[in-house]
Amino acid sequence: MSGYFENVINMKNVFIEETFNTLYMVVITAIISGVIGLLLGVILVLKGDRGISENKFIYSILDKLINFFRAMPFIILIAIISPITRALIGTTIGENAAIVPLVFGTVPFFAKQVETALHSVEPGVIEAAQAMGLNKREIVMDVYLREALPSLVRVSSITLISLIGLSAMAGVVGAGGLGKVAISMGHQRFRGDVTLVATALIMVLVYGIQWVGNIIVKKVTH
Repeated sequence: MSGYFENVINMKNVFIEETFNTLYMVVITAIISGVIGLLLGVILVLKGDRGISENKFIYSILDKLINFFRAMPFIILIAIISPITRALIGTTIGENAAIVPLVFGTVPFFAKQVETALHSVEPGVIEAAQAMGLNKREIVMDVYLREALPSLVRVSSITLISLIGLSAMAGVVGAGGLGKVAISMGHQRFRGDVTLVATALIMVLVYGIQWVGNIIVKKVTH
């Protein structure tokens, strides 16, 4: 094993550190993007066609803005918002700096996923809640979010998996994490074992999220 994975063994501390760096970027970005994306997704549903607070103008502006950022390749997004990153963090290099473009790349994706999940709630359930006299906040909290909870868990898992991919991409352009190890320390230096193990660790994170997500979906499905 030492013959095949000599570089990996010599870099074991690097792997440990960069795995934690990946987890740090993913967790912080997931928290920030989760809050903002959920809020935007709810607004899209409320202001959209036949929403309980329908406003086509607000929906159109918000939808177009979200789709604009969704359509932008992440590498280009990193470059475009680098002035914002520098203004907020003071640098465009490192894990903290990577969180800014990761949020910009994740929020639009998650917001549209939330919108789709909330649209899975039967219109009749919403109409019944309105007939019972529930206000908008109660309809959102007690009907939309509760009824769509299994779907929200599924789209959250999908978003986290996408986020891991974005974090690996961010690692290539200045951030830390397993993406940096796989490309900068592995592929570009012809260390195939380093690239292989870094990729395997990324896959472990992906399958771990899928596994946990499936368990949670089973528990919240009613």
